Amino acid sequence: MALQIFPDISKKTTVSDGTSYAYISVPAADANKPTFLLLHGFPSSSYDWRRIVPKLKEDGYGIIAPDLLGYGDSDKPEEVEAYALKRMADHVKEIVQIEGLKQVIGVGHDWGSGLLSATALAHREIFSGLVFLAVGYISPGPFDIDKLNAITEQVLGTPANGYMKFFIEDSAASVIEANLASFTSLVYPTVPEVWKTDMGPVGAAKRWVTSGKVTAPPPWLSQEELDTHSRILQKGGYTGPLNWYKSAARGVNQEYNSKFTTDESKSLDIPSLLVTATYDGACPPQFQKPNTEKYLRNLRTEQFDCGHWIPLEKADELVKLLEKFSNGI
Repeated sequence: MALQIFPDISKKTTVSDGTSYAYISVPAADANKPTFLLLHGFPSSSYDWRRIVPKLKEDGYGIIAPDLLGYGDSDKPEEVEAYALKRMADHVKEIVQIEGLKQVIGVGHDWGSGLLSATALAHREIFSGLVFLAVGYISPGPFDIDKLNAITEQVLGTPANGYMKFFIEDSAASVIEANLASFTSLVYPTVPEVWKTDMGPVGAAKRWVTSGKVTAPPPWLSQEELDTHSRILQKGGYTGPLNWYKSAARGVNQEYNSKFTTDESKSLDIPSLLVTATYDGACPPQFQKPNTEKYLRNLRTEQFDCGHWIPLEKADELVKLLEKFSNGI
């Protein structure tokens, strides 16, 4: 919720197809400092970068951090087709152009990594660097939830992405909105191991949410922050955020993805960084690295000992890493 949470450094714009986006906008202190484009994940908003933005700003870096489609102060279309990755990638490029920038360093977390992947493939000229947090590079191809769960169960002994089956149900938004405290408690569990038992197995996430179970937030998240997060998501509901999953699962991206027929067409030479999280039950590191290493030709990798929420759990370490990465480009 850029306009509400960061009013002094935020603005709103409308891209060429009429879609409106709110975003944090901080100009670089001088021409030698790059601008970071921060793309949040699910279920979030630009508020997820609250521990990153002040540090980068203080060090003179430029920042663009949108409330992505369906979130915060940006538009929230209800149509699943509106969440096609290529369409949103075009929006991201326009925002960068509106800010008068030729290139940025893209940073994606969770679904933001998926959007960063699509934007880099469609508009690679606007990126001097790419950083993927928790979720690695996602190459064009089918989004098969059953296959994801089968593969992770074979390796881990239990599925890692069963929650996606719940998220693509027609009733998912209304179920979550009726049990918001419980859902938020699952999204930010007291300990990351909860995701292995109550997010990954098929049916587990829905059981948790509908049971009304609420647990204490993790030690790195205050109740005030949790309440702010909930208010942001309550504003627009969960229809838009869940449409990111539904559009992928229903093949909305299939026609565009089919244009990438070779490994070469799916590959990028842009300097890239993958940062995985040791205790991420939904996005285990061993499943993020192979695809990323295959298609990103100029890649380095790092791993933090934390759960999924790297920008919140390891903010200081992440800022240092981003600045080091930018200096090496």
